[in-house]
Amino acid sequence: MFNVTHQVSAVQRRIGKRVLEAGEARVLTIGQTYDSTVDDVWDACTNLERIPRWLMPISGDLRLGGRYQLEGNAGGTIESCDPPKRFSATWEFGGEVSWIEVRLSATPDDRTRLELEHVAHVDDQRWAEFGPGAVGIGWDMMLLGLATHLESGRGIDPAESAAWSQSGDGKRFMALSSEQWCQASIEAGTDEAEARAAAARIHAMYTGATPDAPAERPSGGE
Repeated sequence: MFNVTHQVSAVQRRIGKRVLEAGEARVLTIGQTYDSTVDDVWDACTNLERIPRWLMPISGDLRLGGRYQLEGNAGGTIESCDPPKRFSATWEFGGEVSWIEVRLSATPDDRTRLELEHVAHVDDQRWAEFGPGAVGIGWDMMLLGLATHLESGRGIDPAESAAWSQSGDGKRFMALSSEQWCQASIEAGTDEAEARAAAARIHAMYTGATPDAPAERPSGGE
């Protein structure tokens, strides 16, 4: 069984802003280094038969200009592709459009660094209410799934995954993820009280915790 604290600590998170034609957008970047080759990680992220082993079922045409659809989640269009270094796509969900870019690079010790950037227009009111954890926790879950798959080679059992998310370890993972995104928000300039209030609300949405309780702070051990 993986170590919850180790996985959360292995991920780097940062928040920024970018000016697009339609106005200012929030930029969330999340990354992790894996004990796998660039080609293997690229295949895991772009192979229609392999993606469901660590993420969720997917359909579509994964080529430049092609459309994809994650079952019960986002869909979009592949906007750029430079194998095995990077690809970008629209991220269309709930009637809104944002953008993702996945970048892979080899490290000096022959491992692979993955960074995912998510760019979205988020109004100040909604950002204040939910903060980066609204999407950040989901991306943390994605990197967890990929880490587990690359380490074991096995696929995810949907029933087991759903049960784990409601277990003590699953809820603790989401609490720690929420806290880390809260810290990233504070480092990006968000008022600390506002950031913690938003983290508590999104943590409650994911886990059913008391909304006014602060997200759990990272600690040692399992």
